[in-house]
Amino acid sequence: MSYAIIRNEKYKRENLKGIYRHNERKNKNYSNKNINKEKSHLNYSLKDCKHSYEKEFELIREKYNLKGQIKTVSNIACEYLITSDNEFFTNIGEIETKRYFETAYKFVTQYKNLGEEYILSAKIHLDEETPHMHLVFIPVVHTTDKKGNTIDKIACSEFWKEKDSYRKLQDAFYEYMIKNQFQLERGNAENRVHLSVEDYKKVTGFNKAKTILKDIKLELPDIPNINEFNKLSLNRDKKIEKEIIKPKDELIEKLHQDNIRLYKELDKQVEIISKAEDVEKENLKLKNENKKIEREYKSKVNKLNDENMILTRLLNILEKTVEKLIKWVCKKFAVSSEESFIRDFEKENNTYIDVVQQYKYENYNQDELENEYDEELGN
Repeated sequence: MSYAIIRNEKYKRENLKGIYRHNERKNKNYSNKNINKEKSHLNYSLKDCKHSYEKEFELIREKYNLKGQIKTVSNIACEYLITSDNEFFTNIGEIETKRYFETAYKFVTQYKNLGEEYILSAKIHLDEETPHMHLVFIPVVHTTDKKGNTIDKIACSEFWKEKDSYRKLQDAFYEYMIKNQFQLERGNAENRVHLSVEDYKKVTGFNKAKTILKDIKLELPDIPNINEFNKLSLNRDKKIEKEIIKPKDELIEKLHQDNIRLYKELDKQVEIISKAEDVEKENLKLKNENKKIEREYKSKVNKLNDENMILTRLLNILEKTVEKLIKWVCKKFAVSSEESFIRDFEKENNTYIDVVQQYKYENYNQDELENEYDEELGN
């Protein structure tokens, strides 16, 4: 099952220029190699930003007379990253993907009574591996001043002041999306970053560490034998041995033991990652097998649905044919009424014309026979 994902970031004024250029695709080059610029024309906005985020912020602040002291260190904007996994969007298709983001956008306007007017931009990116929406908004709280007047105030800390505010955001978003018929599981409240084994290997330098392990030699390097040295220095000052040779020997031994300890730790990490690789391969294999089973299951279900449709149509045709037959017989043989004809037929043949009644009747009789048989066996 896929997850309903919503994550929040807080931004100071100095950050707005950078996220504006990224979200609105104003840069010529991007460090993110997942961005396919040939697909950037597929990106679209649910709320278009006509100016830079900084200018749009000031225009909204002035238009709605937003209160609140803005300092250099103040967070003046927030950004929701809203998405799920690529498989989810592939399965639901283009139209439902658009509805997913439109529904999420509506959620944001209602959450904490924010209002659409305080959203700077809502941009959907389809030029990366997984569709996602960057929604930038001003964290406005609806409160009162010292005189009791109702005001709207820019206050990021107050907007997120509740205990477990991010967990509550995750709960509310998940419930809202489920209510709107999206089959998802609840996202992770702590917004942990989950790395694949391959990504973890890159971060930890796994391949390099593995190579180093092969080349490391843990043999203690050759050092002068003190006893042999003493033979050559019997007449020399014993301070050479005490203050130079022995300290050097002890240092070499200590470094050697440190190398052994580090080697063991590094070897342990390499072994863990190697096992993780095996687990990931096995999970991928199971996932592919599950997909195969799911495809076969869907195929069988579809086949049964088709057969049921055909049987339903045949049954409807049969019922209409029986109705026509009764009318024809009554007319042909001058039967007084169709009702009496049907009643006499059912009584004399112990059979209902109505297929549903006949089905219930036969099932009831079958149950009675089975009960009698069970009683006989008991006796």
